[in-house]
Amino acid sequence: MHQELEALLALQEKDRAVTASDDAIAALAPEVETLDQALTGAEQGLAAAQAGIQAAMDRRDALEGKIANYRTMQEQRRQRLEWVRGAKEASTLMAELDLARSVLAKEEAEFMRSGDAVTEAERKATEAEKALAELRARQAPQREAVAGKRERIAAERERAVAERERVAARVDAGLLARYERIRRGKAPLALYPLHGDACGHCFTAVPTQRRALILRGASIEGCEACGVLLYAAE
Repeated sequence: MHQELEALLALQEKDRAVTASDDAIAALAPEVETLDQALTGAEQGLAAAQAGIQAAMDRRDALEGKIANYRTMQEQRRQRLEWVRGAKEASTLMAELDLARSVLAKEEAEFMRSGDAVTEAERKATEAEKALAELRARQAPQREAVAGKRERIAAERERAVAERERVAARVDAGLLARYERIRRGKAPLALYPLHGDACGHCFTAVPTQRRALILRGASIEGCEACGVLLYAAE
């Protein structure tokens, strides 16, 4: 039974090494997330700036269409004015021409401003694109360092898993199944040393007879309260 206990403890150490590698990889996540959030923000800024260009161009094109339509209507009014004979109708047409001329002037001024808006939107997009490129360049060494750490840890984990499988092969199949079942439970580990006369995990008192068996190494006993396997620490 002593050899079986040694094999289980060796297996647990290998599992702890695998878990440590998993924790080390998980610890890299916040740094990567911070980098990704910054990059996403810059990409969204560029997308918004590019959308701003399209919106400004659409506005400019809409004004250009309206102006063209106003000019056509003005030309039609002028042509009608040439054929009008009544003073009242001519006066009405003249008033319409004056009003339309004022509206057209406002629309043309707005069209000029819309051209400036397109230029400004393009400037902002250029700045956003430059900012994104600079951010990517600044992040490149950090991302490379994180990727290097992850590769090293992954290689260590792979070796730890191989060692774990090698050690697991030396454990009795029934005992291994019991160990694996406990590991899937709530306890961080499957094996705990006695803590005085109590379980080293939940600190529930272990009956005297069972504690004596554990101390002699006569059997591998489980805690009646939490189910972990107990052993006597040398």
